[in-house]
Amino acid sequence: MSTPAILPEELSALLGPGAVLTEPADLEKYETGWRYGKGKALLVARPASTAQVVQVLAFCREHGLRLLAQGANTGLVGASVPDASGRMVVLSLERLNRRLELDELDRTVTVDAGVLLSALNQALAEHRLTFPVDLPADPQIGGMIAANTGGARLLRYGDVRRNLLGVEVVLADGTVVDALTALRKNNTGLDFKQLFTGTSGVFGIITGAVLQVAPLPRQRATALVGLQDGAAALALLQALEHGLSELLAAYEMMSADALAPVFSGPSPLRNPFGATLAPYTVLVELASTLPETALHLPDLLESALAEHLETHGDDITDVVMGRPDEFWALRHHISESLRDLGKVLAFDVAVPRSRLPAFTAAVKAWLKAEHPCFRVCDFGHWGDGGTHLNLVWREQDSPIPAAELVPMVQQRIYDIAVREFAGSYSAEHGVGPHNQASFDAYTSGAQKAAGAALKATLDPGGMLGTVRLW
Repeated sequence: MSTPAILPEELSALLGPGAVLTEPADLEKYETGWRYGKGKALLVARPASTAQVVQVLAFCREHGLRLLAQGANTGLVGASVPDASGRMVVLSLERLNRRLELDELDRTVTVDAGVLLSALNQALAEHRLTFPVDLPADPQIGGMIAANTGGARLLRYGDVRRNLLGVEVVLADGTVVDALTALRKNNTGLDFKQLFTGTSGVFGIITGAVLQVAPLPRQRATALVGLQDGAAALALLQALEHGLSELLAAYEMMSADALAPVFSGPSPLRNPFGATLAPYTVLVELASTLPETALHLPDLLESALAEHLETHGDDITDVVMGRPDEFWALRHHISESLRDLGKVLAFDVAVPRSRLPAFTAAVKAWLKAEHPCFRVCDFGHWGDGGTHLNLVWREQDSPIPAAELVPMVQQRIYDIAVREFAGSYSAEHGVGPHNQASFDAYTSGAQKAAGAALKATLDPGGMLGTVRLW
């Protein structure tokens, strides 16, 4: 077996110049997670083809090295960074980004796993198409599949799982599985591609995918609606779904505590309300491929809101129609603004959306009684039951050290979501080292056994990833 010092030279000989990184300054961005996770890599391998991915895997098997496949490293649960051993190889797919083949009639696109979402949508826009899994980060397609990305328009288009038709995967033993089908209907047993969707790369390395894409809307209409409470937010959602279901693209909730810092931070955005914020504000978006001459969305939205106002006027404090880009900037600026207030303990949870107000109230009541140092700044995708409970606090305000306080609060809030409200501890961010303990605590024995069987079949040597889904 070669010594660690000469391993990079041997791998470089296989992959070519510039494909292997070893300098600490070069490794830093691959070792540090977007929000959580900090590891230490032996080296970073950057293959430019599926064949080179196979070579990297063979190299790791020969030298007894574990491997982590990494996309754009935009994940939020620490699953995209190596462990602290210094013996893991990070396999970055950033150079595997050449294939982007569109079939307009089929409305499908075949891409390499390293293609960025922005690059894909730029190419699709020329044909008035889009891959509609929308989020503020710019991930690679392979990483989106591994995390089963959701996004702000899941209400309309679904998550990655719903839009994935086929995959190309390299298994730990080097087997390349070409399941790049473009079929929307294929009822022939096990849906192989879904074994690799949302499973953090521990069963195989995704090197390519076939995605269904959607027509790019010709027009959008957005409104911000101020509401008295969570129940009013759900009543408005129900009314819009009954009247405009096929046009409703997004329904995003922002509490006053989450939205206020957007208008008062170091780089404040314009407050379209111009007055005191309502306890809850929802961003409503309609979208259509029809031209304005056939269907004028702003008029439809305004009419629907006016009709709801007539019957629920006491619930609504304000309605502001405006430009989609301006209103979405407010929504996407929340996380950055909260960081200016202090430490942020972020939760990505989901409960049945009918129970969102009660869940939020339960969390607030427990924190007020037990840990009043936390300010609950909640926002998120109420249209699909997802909420981001961001807790802002200052260490000096708590009598309990952060190392004890944080896991205590995390466990209790996850217990409330999962055990008391039939929810999920990870609505859309997936499973990683950051929430591994929650997977262990809440996952059924049958599901763990199935994961163990898959791991034993697809990666019996335990080479891939840092997450344990069994």
